[in-house]
Amino acid sequence: MKLCWSAGSACVNGLHLSYEICGPEQGEPLLLVMGLGGQLIHWPDALCEALVERGFRVIRFDNRDAGLSAESDRGRPIHLPRDWLRARWGLPLSANYALHDMAEDAVGLLDALGIGRVHLAGASMGGMIAQIVAGRFPRRVRSLTSIMSSTNHPRLPAARLDVLWQMAGIGPRPRTREQVIRRSLAMLRRVGSPGFPTPVDYRRQLAGRAYDRAFRPRGVLRQTHAILATGSFEELLPAITAPTQIVHGLADPLLRPACGQRSAQLIRHAKLELIPGMGHDLAPGLMPRWAELIAANAARA
Repeated sequence: MKLCWSAGSACVNGLHLSYEICGPEQGEPLLLVMGLGGQLIHWPDALCEALVERGFRVIRFDNRDAGLSAESDRGRPIHLPRDWLRARWGLPLSANYALHDMAEDAVGLLDALGIGRVHLAGASMGGMIAQIVAGRFPRRVRSLTSIMSSTNHPRLPAARLDVLWQMAGIGPRPRTREQVIRRSLAMLRRVGSPGFPTPVDYRRQLAGRAYDRAFRPRGVLRQTHAILATGSFEELLPAITAPTQIVHGLADPLLRPACGQRSAQLIRHAKLELIPGMGHDLAPGLMPRWAELIAANAARA
C-alpha cells in the first residue's frame, strides 16, 4: 500500500515540532518516538504500512533538535568524555534539557493534536522517552512498547568498546553528504542486526535522504547529553499501568540485552520478547515482527 502522510507543525513547550499522520480518521492513535539523532523518516515505511493496515492512526514526529523540529540550545557546555564518566558514576550534570523535557514534548504534541490517550511505541532513546511518559502520565498511555531501550541506569552494562569508539567520533567530523553517509554506514555495520541483514543500498539511500532533509550534528550532541544528564528513571517504572511489551535484540552491542530485561523486571506485567540476531537498528526484516508485537500489546489495553 502507498502511505499518505499529512504533515504539520505544532508549537509545544515553546518549540515547533514537525510531525506526520497517516491512517484511518477513526483509527486508534499510535505515537512513534524516535531514538538518538533519528528523524521521523527513519521509521521504516514497512512498519508504518503494517500498523496502518491493522487500523492504527500512526503519528510520527521529529524530536527537538532533530529533523525539521526546533533546536533547543540554552548554551550549556558539553564535554562528552568527562560527562559520560560522571554519568557512569551517577553524578549530576547540567544540560540544555533532559529526557523528561522530551517526554513532556510528546505529551504536549498529543495536546496540540487533541488526542487524550494513545498507544505509544519508542525505539532506543525513544523507548526511554516512552517509558518516562508512561510512568509520569499514565492516564495518557493506552499501551507501551519499548524497543531496544533501557532504564538508563548507570550500572547497566556499557556498550561494546568498538561501538563506543565509533560513537565518540574521534578525528575530523564528517560534513559533506558522502562523508556523513560513510560514517552512518560504518556505525550500522557495528550495531546492525546480524540475523536480519539490511542491504547497503537501502542504508545508503536512507542516510542520504536524512542528510538532505536535515543535517544537525549539534542537535545529536545535545540529545546525547540529555541522555547522560537524565540518569536512571527506574523509580518511575513501577507506576506504569499500561500493558507493556519490551522488545530487545540478543545481538545488541549498544544497549545490551540486560537493559531491556531491566525494564521488563520493573514494569508490572510487562512482556519481554528477546529476538535472536537482532542488533540495534531498524532492519526492514524485523518490521513484520515489531508490527505484530505492537498490535498484540495494544489489543491488551
